Amino acid sequence: MLNSLPCSLLDHPKLKYVFLKRVKPKKHHEIIRMAEICALSQQKTPVDFIVDFGAGVGHLARVLGYGYGLRVCCYEMQPDLNQQAREIDLKLESMAAKHLSEDETTHFQRPVHLTHRLESSTKPEQFLSSIRQALQLTDDNFRFGVIGLHPCGNLGPTLMRMFLGCPQAKFLNFVGCCYQKMTTQSTHPREHVHGYPLSSELKDKNECQLSYEAREISCHAMEVYHDRLRMGDYQHLRIHSLRAAAERIIVHQFPELRHCALRNVKYSPGMTFHQYFQKAVQGTRFEALDSRTLSNQQTETDLANWQRIVSFYTLRLMMAPLVESIILYDRCLFLMENDCQVQIEAIFDPRLSPRNHITRAVKP
Repeated sequence: MLNSLPCSLLDHPKLKYVFLKRVKPKKHHEIIRMAEICALSQQKTPVDFIVDFGAGVGHLARVLGYGYGLRVCCYEMQPDLNQQAREIDLKLESMAAKHLSEDETTHFQRPVHLTHRLESSTKPEQFLSSIRQALQLTDDNFRFGVIGLHPCGNLGPTLMRMFLGCPQAKFLNFVGCCYQKMTTQSTHPREHVHGYPLSSELKDKNECQLSYEAREISCHAMEVYHDRLRMGDYQHLRIHSLRAAAERIIVHQFPELRHCALRNVKYSPGMTFHQYFQKAVQGTRFEALDSRTLSNQQTETDLANWQRIVSFYTLRLMMAPLVESIILYDRCLFLMENDCQVQIEAIFDPRLSPRNHITRAVKP
């Protein structure tokens, strides 16, 4: 188990609320643990700065910059999120000036927020140029670490390739997410690079291909579901029959939009299918579906068979750890094939954060 490196400012009675204001318990848990590990990486493999990919509004970067005194460049493609991040940075500094002495703020490093999109086609030279410009570096004589807290789909593999392609990148820490959104040879045959498989070991084996359904179920953890089954909380699990009925309707009406995302909806006792559907499709292209489409014999049959759906989902969920292990070991092999020292470890509580395995790599 990785050691902890606590941050005293996170316990400050005034400042701790600015660090993680409006952050849900799941994200709070992830940010604190991820920051500890990145600070440990900096101790073991010293670098000049860290690049946080998909930084959002900068919660992780602030803990690293103001809490641990690390220089961080936030790589985020949405300019509005970067603007929000800058405003929160200034608010935190203003609060710190009121409640901390000057000596207690000397280690502060304000994050640098770079609006940029990292594509699988982005060349290391392009990436390094954007970093040099953002940090006002005059040459390539620097070292940095690469981190990502739940980079979605192909972004995880893209981070790995960028890490390997940049001689200045010395360590990599990332926790993957949304495996079903990764491209594969079978889904995107015309593309040159894919999200899976990455390693030479698995690329040459046809039996190692993973379907969309396999990759999707690998994003789920069984712990919470197991708890509900043990408690006999079966009514709560009816949410899966509502989701299944909704997806059957959507696939029937829009077959080309199969696998499009719906909103997550928390089940409440007495929730009807119509209530669920309205919440699930809110803000999506399916919102305009005629309500009469929702009332048919097939839907009634699907809802009546909710116990069979729960049983089927339980069986699928039993395979989730196996599939995720295949994806993670493929990444491990890929990095090892490129002369990296690699470690994979579960660092989050799976009941809070199902995608809880960090992939850590160090280059010589």
